[in-house]
Amino acid sequence: MSKPDFSQLNKDNIVAFLGDIFERRGGEEYLGEPVTMAEHMLQGATIAEQNGMPEDIIVGALLHDIGHFTSEFGTYAPTDTEDRHHEDAGAEVLAPFFPSVITDCVLYHVAAKRYLCATKPEYFKRLSPASVHTLELQGGPMDAEEVAAFEANPNLEKIIQVRYLDEAGKRDDMQTPDFEYFAPMVQRLVDEKCGG
Repeated sequence: MSKPDFSQLNKDNIVAFLGDIFERRGGEEYLGEPVTMAEHMLQGATIAEQNGMPEDIIVGALLHDIGHFTSEFGTYAPTDTEDRHHEDAGAEVLAPFFPSVITDCVLYHVAAKRYLCATKPEYFKRLSPASVHTLELQGGPMDAEEVAAFEANPNLEKIIQVRYLDEAGKRDDMQTPDFEYFAPMVQRLVDEKCGG
């Protein structure tokens, strides 16, 4: 698949672009979980807000899986035996418009799962069956060298927090606001990076 042209995106339309993806594609299945893609990301953001977390964590949770919308990001659809690297796709599109902490939460939320499985054995018990399956596709728990490299990331704490929110956002009985509710928060972070 050829890569989409993102040259028309700018600080004034990136939030609308993301909102449009949520509206058009958000009802898609989330890898066998009991929630849709949009429900999953909105749940993570809502749980973060309910717990008084800062806006960068809330927005990191809201956007962490945006790269799953494959046709929007120029990546290919996965099979049951391969990983599509949605984290790379999402981070690449967001990087020009968001502070590095947001991009890192998107780019490294998969690595954070591998990290936590290596450093906190009890974390593995939190994983849904679908998340266990993708863990295997993504390389399994980190080895010691990977752990040391990952711990050097200055945004480590927030990346880990978004990972926990990723696991929490899989409830089939949770009501959340829609993307538009969070849009002003998303725009504030864009303005922080690009100037208001």
